[in-house]
Amino acid sequence: MPLPHRHLTSVLLRREGELFLFDGGEGTQVSIRRLNLRWKKISAMFISHTHADHVTGIPGLLMLSSQVDRDDPLYIYGPPRIGEYIETSRRVLDMYINYRIVVKEISEPGVVHQGDGFIIRAFMLRHTKPCLGYTLEEEKRPGIFHPEKALELGVPRGPLWARLQGGEEVRTPEGGTVHPQDVLGPPRSGRKFSFVTDTLAFPEIARDVAESDLFICEGMFERDLEESAREKKHMTAEQAARIAADAQVRKLGLIHYSPRYNEQNLRGLLAEAKRIFPETVLTRDRMVFPMDFID
Repeated sequence: MPLPHRHLTSVLLRREGELFLFDGGEGTQVSIRRLNLRWKKISAMFISHTHADHVTGIPGLLMLSSQVDRDDPLYIYGPPRIGEYIETSRRVLDMYINYRIVVKEISEPGVVHQGDGFIIRAFMLRHTKPCLGYTLEEEKRPGIFHPEKALELGVPRGPLWARLQGGEEVRTPEGGTVHPQDVLGPPRSGRKFSFVTDTLAFPEIARDVAESDLFICEGMFERDLEESAREKKHMTAEQAARIAADAQVRKLGLIHYSPRYNEQNLRGLLAEAKRIFPETVLTRDRMVFPMDFID
């Protein structure tokens, strides 16, 4: 349930100016407005499941987007029946929508969305109804360009350098051929973001979120309530930390805490998680995480 200083679940990811929203609990549009973000830049929403605390903020977001001119469609991905929820909300609330909404229901894991230099995958979780986790993975970047090698091979400064950095082979003024691998270092990794909430803990999650730069995961209960978590098909903060450790992620952000926990109790959840995975933080409303390249 929403609390005075804690809205319901939602994560906004910004990449190269494009925005992706993961879940849209009640109060999501309030945080977006307080962050002064351009909501029409949200190109896609990714919904984990159709429980109310993860979707009740979506109708407001759809109407908010109609207050500005928008040429690009909005894609909404989610489990079966997310389309019914969107369509019923539009009809019952008489929504004025001045842009195209494309809803895609996901019934099996795999790539669901892609763009220039990245893909977004969905994978199956285990909750009381169909539930999905998501990862955004960037393509590998070209290796570091070594200008001294290009000069040694007879490639003059200028456009030919840019073509080599873009992965093209070039001809030198003397007629020689130079390949990108001749002047570039090994490929460098892209970034990876993962979002997991409302699920039992099980080993395959670590495989899907492996080597994430930022792993946002539910940490709903403390260790003493592990049996209750299992019955409700949720996980403890400690279980989330074990997944993070097994997956060798860089940072774990806990989310979706039980409303039974006040600030002091939340510090206890954090302590349990940090004993297993030290790079753990408690997420807060409107908290921002920069995601830098490793290299």
